[in-house]
Amino acid sequence: MNIVREDIDSLNTTIRVKVEKNDYAESVEKSLKDYRKKANINGFRPGMAPMSLIRKMYYRYVIADEVTKLASDKLFEFIKENKIRTLGEPIPSEKQTPINWETDETFELAWDLGIAPEIDIKFTKKDKFPFYKILPNDEIRKSYIDNYRNRNGKYVSVDVTDDKGLIKATLTELNDDESPRENGITVEGASISVALVADEAERKKLTGVKVGDVIVIDTHKAFPNQADRSALFRVKKEELENVNPLFQITVTETLTFAPAELNQEFFDAVYGEGVVNSEEEFHKKIEEEIERNLAYESEYRFGIDLKEKLLEKLKIELPKEFLIRWLVAINEGKFTREQIENEFPMFEKDLKWQLISNKVAEEQNFTVTNEELEDFAMGYARSQFAAYGMSFLPDEYIKRYATNILKNRDEVRKMQERILDKKVIEWFKANVNLDTKEITIDEFNKLK
Repeated sequence: MNIVREDIDSLNTTIRVKVEKNDYAESVEKSLKDYRKKANINGFRPGMAPMSLIRKMYYRYVIADEVTKLASDKLFEFIKENKIRTLGEPIPSEKQTPINWETDETFELAWDLGIAPEIDIKFTKKDKFPFYKILPNDEIRKSYIDNYRNRNGKYVSVDVTDDKGLIKATLTELNDDESPRENGITVEGASISVALVADEAERKKLTGVKVGDVIVIDTHKAFPNQADRSALFRVKKEELENVNPLFQITVTETLTFAPAELNQEFFDAVYGEGVVNSEEEFHKKIEEEIERNLAYESEYRFGIDLKEKLLEKLKIELPKEFLIRWLVAINEGKFTREQIENEFPMFEKDLKWQLISNKVAEEQNFTVTNEELEDFAMGYARSQFAAYGMSFLPDEYIKRYATNILKNRDEVRKMQERILDKKVIEWFKANVNLDTKEITIDEFNKLK
């Protein structure tokens, strides 16, 4: 076999592999004999068909398979030996000469390759990167406290409902003239949340009512979602078509939502038993949480600004046409070329950052240890449980969930990428000139 590299430019190359008869002859013959052993052809006993017939039936497929495999192996061996940094994967060349698999004895297969650009990351004192330190304020503190109080609040009885009210009632289906409908739906102990009523006029009817009040509402306006009406009337969705919109509501209980009080029961529910024992300690915990979350927002924003500024400064060129062809090929008809071209700018941006990140990680010998993966998985698990209000689960529960995450190879790969990405951003933060600015949360949220 002979292999030739033809550089088109610094980002594109074509590699041609020539396969001679003596490279494939033996393996082709062996494959044809295997086909003969397994062939079940009418008129011949299994494995006894003439070799000439087998050759006529299968030769072109066998030789195409064997030659392509030999050439492909040689291609990847060449890429590895010459340490060619490719983007995507080799794709059949547009300059491939026609092949006749039945008559040719020497074959030349060609692949196009996209080459990763060389990146030189250097900075001067003039290169400054913005870093925003977000200042906490009373509004943020109140929102954190209100969030915890609402999450741990409950409904309590009141004389009349308000806009956060919950009404327990008996529902009775009516005719259009508001008379009870014969064989209509009656629901005892139905619950209606005033805040979830979609129509303003219908919502006002349910605000300020007391036990014993009777109201008529249009349920189509109040609950336009079929799933909501189905649950309220306790019928299947397909049965809703025959249900009249008008319903009489006879109020049996009125409640309103009351946020949790700042007491020991509340502190234990939020942070675990005995962790916080006073309002002072609670406010200190809130302050720590705010500081931690604002720091995370600052770091996240720094990563965005860093990437934008680096891409602008380094002006990395990519083999765009090759990459579009490659994306079309690997998606196998899922997306048209036009669709891929429309989405390409975002892909290109992500790929450029990945090249920068890989360059730094390689130069700084960044790696991901098992301990780092386990810590990351634990943190991810904690955040998942916290999202459902379970922020104080024992470590054994968190660890069990994290262990399951680490069994998923795709999840592990994603975590490795995120850990390395974080290390790279931290390296940049420590090695570039920061233009640190203190900023309010409102100003921060207005940043583009």
